[in-house]
Amino acid sequence: MNQQMSILERLWMPVRPYLFVLPALLVFLAFFLYPIGYMIYLSFTSWNFISPDKEFVGIANYLELFAEPEFHQVLFNTFLYTLLTVSLSLGISLLLALWLNRRGSLYGIVQGAIFSPYIISLVSVSLLWMWMMDPRYGLLNWVLNWFGLPPSKWLTDTDSAIYGLILVSVWKIVGYNTLVFIAGLQSIPREIYEAAAMDRSPVWRTFSKITIPMLSPTLFFLLVINTINSFQVFDTVQVMTQGGPVNSTNMLVYYIYENGFDFFKIGYASAAGVVLLLIVGILTVFHFLFLSKRVHYR
Repeated sequence: MNQQMSILERLWMPVRPYLFVLPALLVFLAFFLYPIGYMIYLSFTSWNFISPDKEFVGIANYLELFAEPEFHQVLFNTFLYTLLTVSLSLGISLLLALWLNRRGSLYGIVQGAIFSPYIISLVSVSLLWMWMMDPRYGLLNWVLNWFGLPPSKWLTDTDSAIYGLILVSVWKIVGYNTLVFIAGLQSIPREIYEAAAMDRSPVWRTFSKITIPMLSPTLFFLLVINTINSFQVFDTVQVMTQGGPVNSTNMLVYYIYENGFDFFKIGYASAAGVVLLLIVGILTVFHFLFLSKRVHYR
């Protein structure tokens, strides 16, 4: 009996860790790998989402995609949106974190006020900003008029509409980034700053040689997360502009949704989805291969 138990234990021990992770692995396969694989398959077919038959067309969807001038505009809009949203949100958040990294009830209240937009529904935020950006009755034009500046058309002008979306996204994400930066700043040992003060190190040198290197893991994390989230923007575009005016605010995810669920070009939309997957994957790998070398882990 004991010999049989020892045999069963020897068989069970190697298998047990995999059984523990099996539920999570099944969820990963069902909701991540399978949808990606099926999207790649659909990108080589022509399907209208209604007919049960899918016609294999090879790379025709990709050729049509890259030959479409509208898709080039969508790519430009998405990269511009991501570049400005990520850089502005990280820069503003870092400045706010340096200011708010102090003790006191006032700073706690300000931190809560800055973070509050992040927990509000993006649809609610978009509706609020649509009212504020109204060309005739909006609060923003009233403020511009109060300072003697000319009013802006905001979301109805092809030149300024995308910057209106960037403004909304930065306003919403800044609170989250600020709190993460504050957590990173508070993890830096105070003894390092005390030593720098004893050496009479200038403020700019302390910031560049101590704060930024010690904060680099936090900065790297936020850079990757904000970049991925910016490429996935959808709600703001759907509620505020629907990609207009004249395709000036159309982003890649909304372009995929539009072609898939409005025009029923599932194969074409899947090809655009594969392109989005490749872009995000390549940028993420680039961040880890090149930028992670500058991260200083303590």
